[in-house]
Amino acid sequence: MGVVKPIDLRSDTVTQPDDAMRRAMAAAEVGDDVLDHDPTMAALEERVAALLGVEAALWVPSGSMGNLIALYLHLSRGDRFLAPLGAHVLDAELGTAAWLAGGMPHALVSVTPDAVVAAAGGESPYYGLRTTLLCLENTHNAAGGTVTSVADHAALVAAARSRGLAVHLDGARLWNAAVALGVSPADLVGGADTVQVCLSKGLGAPVGSVVAGSAAFVVEARRVRKMLGGGVRQGGVLAAAGLVALDRISRLSADHEGAAALAGGLRELGWDVVEPATNIMLAAVPDLDKTLLSLREAGVLASPMSGKVRFVTHGDVDAADIAEVLRRVREDV
Repeated sequence: MGVVKPIDLRSDTVTQPDDAMRRAMAAAEVGDDVLDHDPTMAALEERVAALLGVEAALWVPSGSMGNLIALYLHLSRGDRFLAPLGAHVLDAELGTAAWLAGGMPHALVSVTPDAVVAAAGGESPYYGLRTTLLCLENTHNAAGGTVTSVADHAALVAAARSRGLAVHLDGARLWNAAVALGVSPADLVGGADTVQVCLSKGLGAPVGSVVAGSAAFVVEARRVRKMLGGGVRQGGVLAAAGLVALDRISRLSADHEGAAALAGGLRELGWDVVEPATNIMLAAVPDLDKTLLSLREAGVLASPMSGKVRFVTHGDVDAADIAEVLRRVREDV
C-alpha cells in the first residue's frame, strides 16, 4: 500500500506559486526599492491603493508587520486600543501591539457600535487610560472567517469617530469578504484610516502583504518598515507575484464553495460544524488533540483554532480533494 498524500487544510497560506506566477517573478523588472523604489513594487502598491480606495500603499513582508506598522503610528505609548476578542493583532502577533507599538489592548467580546462607544468611554482622570484606536478584522479568522458587511463596517467606524478614535482594518482576508458579499474591497474599507491586506493567503502569492492609507501615512510607514528590517532591494521579484495574485480575486468563490461542501459533508457524518461564511470552517469536537491526530493519520491536515478544528480551503484544493477528505474522514476518523 502506497503512502497517502496529505491534503493540507491547515491554512490558505500553504498554497504554492504556479507556473504562471513563477514566470512573472522571473521576468519582473526590478530596481533597488530602498534607494529608488523598485518599479514593479511601485506598480503593485499603486494597484492595491486603487482597489482599496485609498491614497497610497506600501508592500510589507507579512501581515503582522503591516498591522504593527499601523499600530505603531496610530498609538502613543500607553494608549489603549480596542479589537475583537480573538483578533489576530491580539492573539497571533507575539504581543507586538504592546511590546513594540506600546499599546494597551482591550478585547471586545461583542463588536457593535454600542460596545465601541461604551469601551471608548468619555473623559477620564489624568491617570486613566486614553483610548485612541479601534482595530477591526474582516474576515475574522478566529470566528471562522466571518464577514463584516458594508453597513456594519460603516456603523463601527461612525461609532469610533464619535469618540475620537482612529480606525485600523486588518483585512488579511478582505478579498474573501468582498467576494462573499459581492462588493468591491474599497466598499469594506470606507472610513478606515489604515488597512492591511494579504497577498499570500487565498490569492496564492508566496509572500507579502500591503499596508495602506493616506500618502502621509505611507511616508511614515516606509520609515517604520525600514526600522523593523522590512526594506527590500530587488523587491519586484516578490511584487510580480502579488500582481498576478490580484488577478485571481474572483476565484476565491471556489474556496468558499469548497468550505461549504466540506461543512455539509461533515455535518452528514455527524460533525458539529457551523456553516462557513467564506473559506474557513470550524468544527467542535469532544477531544481536539485526538481528532487532529486522527485526521493527520488519515492524511488530512487541519489546525486548532478557538478550541475547535479549523479547516481552510484554498487554491491548491479542488472539489475532488474535498470529496477525498470526506471519504477519509468517513472511513478512518
